[in-house]
Amino acid sequence: MAQIFQIKVELCDIEPPIWRRLLINADTQLEDLHRIIQTAMGWTNSHLHQFIFNKKFYAEPSEWDEDDDRRIDYTDIEICELLKKKKQEMLYEYDFGDSWVHSVILEDILSDNNKQKLPECIAGARRCPPEDCGGSSGYEELLAAIKDSKHEDHHSMMEWLGGKFDPEKFNLTQINKLLHKKNFGCG
Repeated sequence: MAQIFQIKVELCDIEPPIWRRLLINADTQLEDLHRIIQTAMGWTNSHLHQFIFNKKFYAEPSEWDEDDDRRIDYTDIEICELLKKKKQEMLYEYDFGDSWVHSVILEDILSDNNKQKLPECIAGARRCPPEDCGGSSGYEELLAAIKDSKHEDHHSMMEWLGGKFDPEKFNLTQINKLLHKKNFGCG
């Protein structure tokens, strides 16, 4: 019988936490999981990425130097080949410059009743940081600047953000609409 993985994806080094709880098919390939995470978290798929499990690096072959034998082509690898039991964890790193590291934890293994359209985001909290804001420390500085209208960088940061940014915003319905589109809503 087919299985469903319930995974929790949480952005590391950010407080309060930014996270998503997802239901995915156990045989989801890592390249599709990348797209699912991009959409669920709110990233724009504008940077390199990799998965890290047992000190091995899994990525698209086009994303590394051909002489780098530390990386494994993830093109045909399914998540169930890496995560096999509850509480196992791997990492997903997005944007090697800002280094957004996410923990991906297998929370539960469920039976597939063929009634759900997967993938599906079932819970989460907070909006992901804007692209290219400088990693977790840059994000903290950005939040401080936009929160305080007297901060020296408030105006420039608000302008850079397009006039508004709500770090608490989380729209489950919108995420799921995108996840059900081609390429899981990932451009």
